[in-house]
Amino acid sequence: MMAHSFLKAQPWIFSARFDLGFILAPALVVTLAALVWSLSGGAASETSPWVWLVLVVGVDVAHVYSTLFRTYLDRAELSARPWLYGLTPLLAWLGGCLLYWCGSLVFWRVLAYAAVFHFVRQQYGFMMIYARRERGLPPLFRRIDKAAIYGATLYPLIYWHCHQREFSWFIEGDFIRLDLPLLATVAGLAYAAILAAYVIKEAALLRRGIGFNLPRNLLLVGTAMSWFIGIVLFDNDLVFTGTNIIAHGIPYIALIWGYGRNQARLQGGRSSFLAPWIAHLFTWRAVPVYMAALFGLAYLEEGLWDGFVWREHGSLFGLFGTLPSLGSSDALIWLAPLLAMPQATHYILDAFIWRMQTRDTSWKQVLFAQEPGRS
Repeated sequence: MMAHSFLKAQPWIFSARFDLGFILAPALVVTLAALVWSLSGGAASETSPWVWLVLVVGVDVAHVYSTLFRTYLDRAELSARPWLYGLTPLLAWLGGCLLYWCGSLVFWRVLAYAAVFHFVRQQYGFMMIYARRERGLPPLFRRIDKAAIYGATLYPLIYWHCHQREFSWFIEGDFIRLDLPLLATVAGLAYAAILAAYVIKEAALLRRGIGFNLPRNLLLVGTAMSWFIGIVLFDNDLVFTGTNIIAHGIPYIALIWGYGRNQARLQGGRSSFLAPWIAHLFTWRAVPVYMAALFGLAYLEEGLWDGFVWREHGSLFGLFGTLPSLGSSDALIWLAPLLAMPQATHYILDAFIWRMQTRDTSWKQVLFAQEPGRS
């Protein structure tokens, strides 16, 4: 009974079961699995094609397309910010063309750092969402929370820049190489100090009788574990790919689905989705259809990449093998940014559609519809 009351009082986004299962557990489960698997001597040097298909196409690229349900497939959202949704893809493509014209490495490097920024900010965003009820606390406490979640992501990235790793974000050499191992050591010490301050802060909250914020702490633990083990502890492409993608992609796909479910319930027959059938995707029975739609779009994109550019997974994208290879063609100045446009658009839009400090509260009313006092 006490455990039930404790869980019910927590600042979940949707519910204890949903948040624990699909937003908080993925990072913890995949990291523990990678740790056990690696320590048992099972770590392979390369990611197999089918594992790559599931992780990269089925989760990483698929989560990019889940944003469509929050943006371009929502009539009300489109009408509220037409310039944002109209210009973002165009500017992302033209900007990518300019970068690729400067050099393919320039293009991939900028895209890699944009992706890193997006990954870091997602964890920060979840942290702030789970801390939304913690009002009236000393400003120092909130600064420690921010420093902890940023430290959990930035320290492994600094370490990566200062030490040679056997994996890359997109392509080999996309991260700038720094021969400064001392910088990584200093960053590690600073990170340890931040974590110590965080523990002290949590103890102070308990002494004040404020209680223990379970989802916020689980998010920090999952983030810290997945980023440290995936980047610092093990120098392995599969471990990095699994921890990086699952910890990021599954929570985002779940967030969009939960948001869509709330929206469909609140709007009923007056759904603002562009087509009435879209609202029916956000039921438990339709989850396979929802995931299949995301996978189909992701498979199409990756098939075009493989057919036109990479030529690395012909066994997975046989239908695209008839496309002309443009791996060394000037046409890539226009084509590569076009293929990357969904990804770049996702990075940009995600910086706007979930901002907590905004006058637009309509999305918050949908996201937190199941909080006490809300319809």
